[in-house]
Amino acid sequence: MRALIQRVDRAEVRVDLKMVGSIEHGLLVFVGIELADDEEDDRWLVNKILNLRIFSDEEGVMNRSLLEVEEEILLVSQFTLHAKTKKGNRPSYIKAASPDVARRKFERLLEIFEEEIPGFVQSGKFGANMKVELVNDGPVTIWLDTKQKE
Repeated sequence: MRALIQRVDRAEVRVDLKMVGSIEHGLLVFVGIELADDEEDDRWLVNKILNLRIFSDEEGVMNRSLLEVEEEILLVSQFTLHAKTKKGNRPSYIKAASPDVARRKFERLLEIFEEEIPGFVQSGKFGANMKVELVNDGPVTIWLDTKQKE
């Protein structure tokens, strides 16, 4: 599982001009799911995102986690995070999970986040053509991959 995390002042997702998710201050998290992802990957990713110390403390140092600042998460499924670009110019998405599998895993990820921070989780619409608008704060952008836990 791969996640691109952006600390934002504001973020929203629209589908067919209708807003389906929005947050003020928090984390916009794009998630790419692959077939090999399991429950351990889900738990590791949620724990890591919730505890990343990327919010400023009183002295302006990134020293506080999402749990400490009580901000929101906007979770957006994005299979293109698994793009392979080694050969040619057309990306391959061979490692991305099929839509049916990815939908179930994405919904499970949402459930885990909601269990951990009830009322602080928003999401895009799985499989839809979404328009994502954000104001990146910092900018702070972090890349996580459950298969490369560096």
